[in-house]
Amino acid sequence: MKNSPFIYGTTVINDAFIDRKNEIRKLSDNLKGGINTALISPRRWGKSSLVEKTIAMISKNNKQIRVAVIDLFTVSSAEQFMEKFARELIRASSSKWQEWARNARTFFKMLLPKIQIGIDPVNDFSISFNWEEMKKNEDEIINLAETIAKQKKIKMIVCIDEFQNIADFNDFESFEKKLRAIWQRQQNVTYCIYGSRRHMMKDIFNNPSKPFYRFGDIMLLQKIVRNEWIRFISKSFTRTSKQITNDDAALITDLMQCHSWYVQQLAHYTWNLTTDRATKDIIEKALSELINANTPFYQKETETLSTTQLNLLVAVLNGESRLTSVSAMTTYRLGTPRNVSKNKTMLVNNDIIQEKKEGFEFVDPAFELWFRHTFLNQPIHKHFEG
Repeated sequence: MKNSPFIYGTTVINDAFIDRKNEIRKLSDNLKGGINTALISPRRWGKSSLVEKTIAMISKNNKQIRVAVIDLFTVSSAEQFMEKFARELIRASSSKWQEWARNARTFFKMLLPKIQIGIDPVNDFSISFNWEEMKKNEDEIINLAETIAKQKKIKMIVCIDEFQNIADFNDFESFEKKLRAIWQRQQNVTYCIYGSRRHMMKDIFNNPSKPFYRFGDIMLLQKIVRNEWIRFISKSFTRTSKQITNDDAALITDLMQCHSWYVQQLAHYTWNLTTDRATKDIIEKALSELINANTPFYQKETETLSTTQLNLLVAVLNGESRLTSVSAMTTYRLGTPRNVSKNKTMLVNNDIIQEKKEGFEFVDPAFELWFRHTFLNQPIHKHFEG
């Protein structure tokens, strides 16, 4: 059985990675050139895949550069941050796990780390500290990448995913200030920072009152263009001995509005249902599978929304651009102008809708199709009619 050429739900760096040549070039030049970079986009647009593809190329061609990747998705405190930060930097300090424990003890002067290595050293390596001692000497950990780089005479790139999670730490303001104060003085370390909550990331790096304002370059990731998707889908089908017309590849692309995750997902379902040649009927069935697979997530999303927030989404779907007009507030029962403003901000901050030239639009194309069907009784498959 052939493996699907379409990948979603995990990072993509090989054949399933599409385009992004300009973004890879810019990010690579930044990181190799010592320019700290914040990468910002909505969820599931391929930030992590772009970073992993870029650092894989950098690591392959530059032996004097070491890369550490730290994912803060499950990190909820400064203590957890410090231990995970230290662990990944120690792991990146050497390609030989036998050296990790020895390195860990030489990189610290004031702290005495506790090292544990399990049966599978690559996955069962952990480092911890006495919390009271860590609080008194946390600068040693925050500056660890620079210490490693100097001792080993190398350069380091530190990639931090879900960086906005530090805003949930206790006393995060002072922690954020300390990170910035120490990191901005480092000469041998470059930071690549990214996260899935776009409004928080923008606030961290674009707000003049925040410590990380002007910390480095900001890359606003855009969608992969339509023609690249069509070419990619067609080639991927051909490469796996299946066929799809450019028109049907375009249909997949347009249904999912060039959204990286969903184009890959719909293309995968279509490919999986195709024996020899894809058809519109197959794409229609694939779309049903995709909507059904994501329905529990969408149901959970809408359960947290108030009635006026749901009504505002209906107004957006109907193309209403003047949401605070008397007509719109009456027709869609949106409440007061203050309600509209508050709900609009909440929906934007949660990446449910986003501004466009006139009015707003849904960020998630599959959620939009599901919402239209569930709340407006519009058929999901209207694109296939006629």
